[in-house]
Amino acid sequence: MAKLPALNEPSFNWLPMLKLELEGAVARLILDRPPVNAVSSEWLAAFHARLDALAARNDWHVLHIRSSQKVFCAGADLAEMRSKIEGPRGPEAMAGVAGEMQKLFARIEALPQVSLAELGGAALGGGFELALACDLRIAAREAKLGLPEARLGLVPGAGGTQRMTRLAGRPAAARMILTAEVADGATAEALGLVQWSVPRAELPERAAKLAADVAALPAAALAACKSCINAALDPARDGFSEELAASRSLYANEETRRRVAQFLAGNRQ
Repeated sequence: MAKLPALNEPSFNWLPMLKLELEGAVARLILDRPPVNAVSSEWLAAFHARLDALAARNDWHVLHIRSSQKVFCAGADLAEMRSKIEGPRGPEAMAGVAGEMQKLFARIEALPQVSLAELGGAALGGGFELALACDLRIAAREAKLGLPEARLGLVPGAGGTQRMTRLAGRPAAARMILTAEVADGATAEALGLVQWSVPRAELPERAAKLAADVAALPAAALAACKSCINAALDPARDGFSEELAASRSLYANEETRRRVAQFLAGNRQ
């Protein structure tokens, strides 16, 4: 497995919070901040730095986010949260953190490449909001997933109310958010919050295969398909026209033309 080159900046002592590896066309981003991958200001900056590094290269098609810990991501850093709440600008400071999380998750959502979240353990609050910003989610059946902020008198403010509602519909979002329910992976799949759930022992292999299978598809087609899917949810966009424009562009694409020619010649591989 080839390691991505180190960033040029002289001192990023927080970058080990997030390991970045390249395997084929899969960029694997590993959350590595023991014990629960808590989301802090430094963690957010490190994540942006990793995305900056990826933006500088074109040899990857899939961003595969996973964890080195038993937990995927348990949400906000409690020590930082306590410090900000007790400060002179407590409400504004905490809203600012949520805003920074929204910016990062929107950046992940807007990637032209496909993003995949592998949820092997608990993904709660901001951790699940991170997963909801990804295109694909595969979870262990034993994982604990949810947005339980209402228990603390809070709202899932890093995009959770919006993305969960868009992904699974109002009834599922109301069930999960208004009751502060924490669901296992199988329940999350039934509700449409993740696309697949598998036994935890099978998850790493299944997720790696899924990432590799998607990465083997043409990058231009993946980006076009993702854009058209997003258009379906935006009333200001004409998704049907965008499909036609994407089709015209792809039929002129060299790789598309090669694959279509092989298909028409009877090669179904």
